[in-house]
Amino acid sequence: MGKWLEHTVKTNVQAPVKQVWAVWSDLEAMPRWMTWIESVKTVDDETAKTLPDLTEWTLAANGFRFTWKAQITQRIDEQKLEWVSVGGLPTKGAARFYEEETNLTVVKLSVSYELPKALAPLMEARILSRMVTNELQNNLNRFRDLVQTGYKS
Repeated sequence: MGKWLEHTVKTNVQAPVKQVWAVWSDLEAMPRWMTWIESVKTVDDETAKTLPDLTEWTLAANGFRFTWKAQITQRIDEQKLEWVSVGGLPTKGAARFYEEETNLTVVKLSVSYELPKALAPLMEARILSRMVTNELQNNLNRFRDLVQTGYKS
C-alpha cells in the first residue's frame, strides 16, 4: 500500500454557474486546460451499462505515464461532481461550484491519489505535494480563463 496525498485549490470564475458547469462537465475536453492529462475518453462498451459515467484517463508528466478508469459517484448539476478510480492509479476527488453572484462562481477542486509504493521511496512527499498543488492551481486558472473567454457559452 502506498501513501495518499490530497490537494485542494480554488479559483473565482467571472461567469454564471451554469456556464462554468457546462465547461467542467465536458470531461473529454479537460486536456485543453489540464496540462498533465493527455486524454479523457468516455468508456463505450459493456462496462458502461453497469458503471455509468465511466471514463478512461491518461496522465503523462515528468516521464511518468499512468492510465486509469474513473467513475462519477455523485453528480449534482451546477453544484458538485465527485469521482473515484476503479482501476489503475488510485484517485478520488471532487469539484464543487459555488454561485457567489449572478456572474461569479467559485470553483473548488480536491484531488487525492495514492503514490505508488515503488515510487514513494524515490519522491519527497512535501516537494511532490507542492509541485502537484501548484500544477492543479495553474490548471484551475487555465480553466477559469477558458470559461471567461466564452468557451461553451
